[in-house]
Amino acid sequence: MKRTQGMSENVFKLDGKVPLKQAIPLGLQHVMAMFVGNLTPLLIITGTCGIAGGEFADLQLHLLQNAMLVAGIVTLVQLFAIGPVGGNVPIIMGTSSGFIGVFNSVASTMGGGILAYGAIMGASIIGGLFEGVLGFFLKPLRKFFPAVVTGTVVLSIGLSLISVGINSFGGGNTAKDFGSMENLLLAIFVLAMILFFKHGTKGFTRSSAILLGIVCGYAAAFIMGFVLPTTGVTADGVEYTKSWVLNWDKVANAAWFEIPRILPVKPVFDLRAILPVMIMFIVTAVETVGDISGVMEGGLGREATDKELSGGVICDGIGSSFAALFGVLPNTSFSQNVGLVAMTKIVNRFTLATGAIFLILCGLCPKLGALVSIMPQSVLGGAAVMMFSSIVISGIQLITKEPLTGRNLSIVAVALGVGYGMGANTGILAQAPEFIKLIFGGSGIVPAAMVAIVLNIVLPKDSE
Repeated sequence: MKRTQGMSENVFKLDGKVPLKQAIPLGLQHVMAMFVGNLTPLLIITGTCGIAGGEFADLQLHLLQNAMLVAGIVTLVQLFAIGPVGGNVPIIMGTSSGFIGVFNSVASTMGGGILAYGAIMGASIIGGLFEGVLGFFLKPLRKFFPAVVTGTVVLSIGLSLISVGINSFGGGNTAKDFGSMENLLLAIFVLAMILFFKHGTKGFTRSSAILLGIVCGYAAAFIMGFVLPTTGVTADGVEYTKSWVLNWDKVANAAWFEIPRILPVKPVFDLRAILPVMIMFIVTAVETVGDISGVMEGGLGREATDKELSGGVICDGIGSSFAALFGVLPNTSFSQNVGLVAMTKIVNRFTLATGAIFLILCGLCPKLGALVSIMPQSVLGGAAVMMFSSIVISGIQLITKEPLTGRNLSIVAVALGVGYGMGANTGILAQAPEFIKLIFGGSGIVPAAMVAIVLNIVLPKDSE
């Protein structure tokens, strides 16, 4: 068996046989690249819904545990396919960040709480099935989603998430010490560590920069607990624990092994959640087409087939409905892993499957979920600002993949100006019919995507 730089050449083949001693670390590299991003949306949305602590602390722990389990299972289905579900492509699946803006809007509309989270789960079940059906009809629909449309969608997703990331950067706006110098300096330290590992190191540490930055953040918060006051007093004279303090008791009390719960949150089917989320699943299908195309071109040097794209989108949808049964947010393809495949050219499905199995094992260990759940919001914010801003850059790269003709510039400009602006400033829809507010209110992603898709259809093509 030939070797390339100490590795079996089969790691660069989709179905080659790779020794376990090589497959495991290469698979773990993919897990390291997506591990934090897989759990971040859940931490943000449970916080928005107000079920991140107190009486709901155990629930959040179970949801984090389930998020790891579901990501591993759905990744295996995407890698090896079950009938039409799965594209047989080297894609890592995980909890989508793209839905954060829409889910924040749903939580705000429904007043937060367990009811709002249940509505998010109900909408995810319906929306996932809807995307699964779209996957069967993907071939005739592909012409409606060129790079200028997918790029505009990805760009609007990134823009909508930056405010979410900067909110965590300050410690979370519900924290009594929001915006304190301790929170800001901790977040800046995490961001600085990520930049150091990403640009000052090579290989494994470079690809795991976000995870290593967060580990440094944990270490910094631990040290801060010994040298700084851990409590403060509000203007009303009420004492509180500062948001950056690590709650190690939560980890100590968590079990080492536990079977994940099905339906930890009862789904609620409410049109206020279902309509905007269904449209977001159309947006997700567009993004998945881009991810699969990118990984096949970057890793194997060829275009993705219609069957691979269709199976991948179906897996996206069915996997998201499956995730909702475990109380987990929609599972979609992970763009950061697409970049990792393009950079390393390691496309072997067995290698990626070892990472998926590791995720499943993590899902059976609540102690690991508890360790993640005690992450200070400012540590999360230091990483989230970097991750979410990178999504903006990815959108720009997609838009500029094709020549910036007058037609393409008009699509991007109007979609962001009117579409994203309408969602970002919901007051403009105050006098609109209720169904319009349901679909377009609260998040700039859905209106921007709809405007881009419509303009791509109606605007005349540029002459050669």
